[in-house]
Amino acid sequence: MTDDGIGRLLVASLHQAVGDVLPQRLEYYEHWLSPMGLRENRSGLAPLNAVLSFLRQEGDGPYRAVMTAAGRYSAEWYFEQGAVALGRRRVLPRGVRRRLVLRRGRALLREAFQSHKVTTSVRRATGRVTIDASVFCTLRESWAWPTCPYLASAIQHWLSLHGLTSAVEVEACRAQGQPHCTLAIRFDVQEPTEPS
Repeated sequence: MTDDGIGRLLVASLHQAVGDVLPQRLEYYEHWLSPMGLRENRSGLAPLNAVLSFLRQEGDGPYRAVMTAAGRYSAEWYFEQGAVALGRRRVLPRGVRRRLVLRRGRALLREAFQSHKVTTSVRRATGRVTIDASVFCTLRESWAWPTCPYLASAIQHWLSLHGLTSAVEVEACRAQGQPHCTLAIRFDVQEPTEPS
């Protein structure tokens, strides 16, 4: 974690996602997401905000693709850090497992950015994640599309890694003038869909 609360998990995930989705632009983005900066913990809020700003300028499609990939990487890497302890939860009843896994997902989002204030709730086959102070959605002006697909992708993939099929959608986004970002979760969907 840097002094600005930015986790190396987020920076590394963004670096990998840009390399996968926009390989021709990786050199440009490495100015802010350099591996050297990661090793020396020099990644901060200003460079991250620059990356997010330039990614938004790429357009909705490329932005969404990069952020969705970054969310998946974060979930996978975070899962690998504690897979043994979390894997035992599969024996719990489905409702209890949903709550526990989603509650643990809060730590995943905080690992990305410490200042995220995250609350979760589960009621029957639906869940909700509310994020205040999201680093992705703090903009001066309202934005045309939700800027928090990283959050939706990370949560959906996190649930999937624990054997919980779901569809996660951005229900509200601060970047679009809402008071906070809200993710709506439908559990037990037949085929998981990409977060929207």
